[in-house]
Amino acid sequence: MSYDIRYPTLRLKRYFDEFLQKNIPHKNQREKIADEVGGLRDNPRPFHEKGFTEIKPPIPVSYHLAEYRLRIGDYRVLYNVDDRQKIVWILDIRIRAEKTYRG
Repeated sequence: MSYDIRYPTLRLKRYFDEFLQKNIPHKNQREKIADEVGGLRDNPRPFHEKGFTEIKPPIPVSYHLAEYRLRIGDYRVLYNVDDRQKIVWILDIRIRAEKTYRG
C-alpha cells in the first residue's frame, strides 16, 4: 500500500510550491525535486538511497519534528512518516546552508 504525501497546513503547501517556483530557476531541477518527493509514496524511508538520512535527534520545524531528510542536489526536504495512517508529512524544503538543521 502506498503512502499519501501531505503537508500539515495549507500554508506549508503554498510555501513549498512557491519555494520551488521562486528559488529553483530550472524546470528540470523542480521536476526532479517533485519526482523525488513523489517517490516517497512507495518508499518513505529509502535507506539504500544516498540522499536519505534519518535525523537524530529530530529537529523542530514549526510545530512538528522532522525525523527524515532527503537530499536532492543543494536542497533538503525535511519530513516525517506516519506508518499507522500511511502518510508522509512534508514539513520543509531548504537550501543547504549552515542553519539547515537548526529549528
